[in-house]
Amino acid sequence: MAADGVEVGRPTRERAGVGEDGRVRDRKRPAVPDPLPVSVVDAHCHLDIADGEDGDWLGAAEAIRLASSVGVTRIVQVGCDLPGAVWAVEAAAQYPNLIAGVALHPNEAPKLKAAGELDSALAEIERLAASSDKVRVIGETGLDYFRTGADGQAAQHESFAAHIELAKRLGKTLMIHDRDAHDDILRILDREGVPDRLVMHCFSGDTEFARECVNRGAYLSFAGVVTFKNAQSLRDALAVTPIDRILVETDAPYLTPSPYRGKPNASYLIPHTVRRMADVLNISTAELCAALNTNADNAFGGSW
Repeated sequence: MAADGVEVGRPTRERAGVGEDGRVRDRKRPAVPDPLPVSVVDAHCHLDIADGEDGDWLGAAEAIRLASSVGVTRIVQVGCDLPGAVWAVEAAAQYPNLIAGVALHPNEAPKLKAAGELDSALAEIERLAASSDKVRVIGETGLDYFRTGADGQAAQHESFAAHIELAKRLGKTLMIHDRDAHDDILRILDREGVPDRLVMHCFSGDTEFARECVNRGAYLSFAGVVTFKNAQSLRDALAVTPIDRILVETDAPYLTPSPYRGKPNASYLIPHTVRRMADVLNISTAELCAALNTNADNAFGGSW
């Protein structure tokens, strides 16, 4: 534990070094890339989730140091459940270049609903969201239909609507997780009303969905997926997104950009994603970095 209570050694979750197929993967950390010419913000990160080989876990302090060394000078630390939300709030209090996001991930909602604990969990998220000015984000919330049946979807809808209301009431940025649920995301946003600041985390849609989101005032945050060979439709979506509506993120330790796909991700690897995005947009890396930095200030309620 650090002096102010934030654990900077082991985090709240387990390693992710074994794939869903049960195979143990090579999880050695990638080399540090060349620095960016202008600083940027990692718009979505999970510093509390461990990854890598045994003995090679990248603690928060070292992750932040490495990120700063390549020009990633600010990070949005996102909690996905109650322990993660508490960790995010405490980490943002300790590290000046972090702000926090707190929410119940959509996959948490069905479990909490079945246990009769969704309302109390949402109340705790509200308490945490109101506890500090450094909690700028309600998220990640939204919908995830990848492995969710009808009952689970109903619980996700309830939780998502509650988070939208909370973001509007507290004046926080709403950060959306959307997996296989584009139409319902838009439908519920339209029904509940879009908050003043809206971020589509790890944007995964096509050009039409990109335009629909931007028309509702959203910022589209692109992760390492945009560098993958099979992600041309995502690059097409990036190409039609206005420059003042683009963010970049890692979703670390997941979604590591090429050429390191499958290895542990961290904020210091964002330069790979930014440079690929600049190529897609046919602008210089410096021009894109400057836009990303300004956009982050606007998306998250000012500088920090």
